[in-house]
Amino acid sequence: MSLSKYKVEKSLIFIMILFFIISIITIYSAGSLDGDNANLYMKQLMWYVCGIILVFFIMFVGNDFFIKNSFILYLLGNIVLLLLLFFARPINDAKCWFEIKGIGTIQPSEFMKIILILFLSKQIDDFRRKYANPTVKEEFLFLLKIIGIVSIPSLLTFLEPDTGVVLIYLLITLIMLFIAGIRFRWFFLLIFLCSLGIGTILFVYFQNQDLFIKIFGTSFFLRVDRLLDWSNKSGFQLEHGLFSIGSAGLFGHGIKKTPLYFPEAHTDFIFAVYASNFGLLGSLFLLCLIIFFDLKLIQTALKTGSNIYKYITAGIVGMLIYQQIQNIGMTFGVMPITGITLPFISYGGSSLLSYMFMVGILFNISNDALRHKRRY
Repeated sequence: MSLSKYKVEKSLIFIMILFFIISIITIYSAGSLDGDNANLYMKQLMWYVCGIILVFFIMFVGNDFFIKNSFILYLLGNIVLLLLLFFARPINDAKCWFEIKGIGTIQPSEFMKIILILFLSKQIDDFRRKYANPTVKEEFLFLLKIIGIVSIPSLLTFLEPDTGVVLIYLLITLIMLFIAGIRFRWFFLLIFLCSLGIGTILFVYFQNQDLFIKIFGTSFFLRVDRLLDWSNKSGFQLEHGLFSIGSAGLFGHGIKKTPLYFPEAHTDFIFAVYASNFGLLGSLFLLCLIIFFDLKLIQTALKTGSNIYKYITAGIVGMLIYQQIQNIGMTFGVMPITGITLPFISYGGSSLLSYMFMVGILFNISNDALRHKRRY
């Protein structure tokens, strides 16, 4: 492999190095809150090494291979999600993970996000190539096809249950369709139907909870109850997280000096650990780093001459921004606590490998953008 053929925005590489350093230090610090998780930073280091190898592999193979075989990946992804429901051992009343002895757990839905982005990009690009100016009927039939594609993994993931990832599937789809230039009327119709559906569910929930459980089941009732209960800003996890952040001052308490224990410090509430360690200035630095990273990705998409790369980048950036806002927002009590992790920072082998898969795809797009720029 000739390295001269592979050129990536140096700023993207530099940001990834900073994410790596911040992740390892913060997970190491979170270990002081829970002795059982004291060595997770070593596992995260291992996952980062595996992720770097994965990035080089994807850059070597190229994006075309994954795009052309996106249907096979989509099919395999759904089969694995289905197998979860039959064979996975429940963890916290959810069948979201396969346990692999000596390695830990693998969460297939994390990989389904990037698979869905690749497959939808291929479908949208094929449609746009076939119909430069589609009629309303042609566009409607295409949207029915997209709904069918997204519904299968959404249903399987919902049954695990993992509502947070289902929302990401839907968000990815909407953003990619918007970038593809689908008529606005479909978005207005979708908003109306979603509002009607959510309104009906909430009406039954508030009017007759016994009837709600009979129709939707206890699991869905508990998920709705949890989402609606976030606004009171109460709860052991949130209260202790907020105190740890609020008491950090400008410069923080220091590494391994988070003042109070709260659950999921190394995953869901990783930002609370980081903010308590490094204070307001450190938090602003990380927020600026995240924003700069997202802007560089958007800039990369605008530079590329490939429409399908624009769709892929839109799906990835939309997903990352949502997860960043959701994770940091729930840490401060302004968003529901849904278990969404902070990309590249939170502990997790499946999530980190899926993000590094995306990084490999993005580096290939950056390489294409730089070559496209040189041509013009």
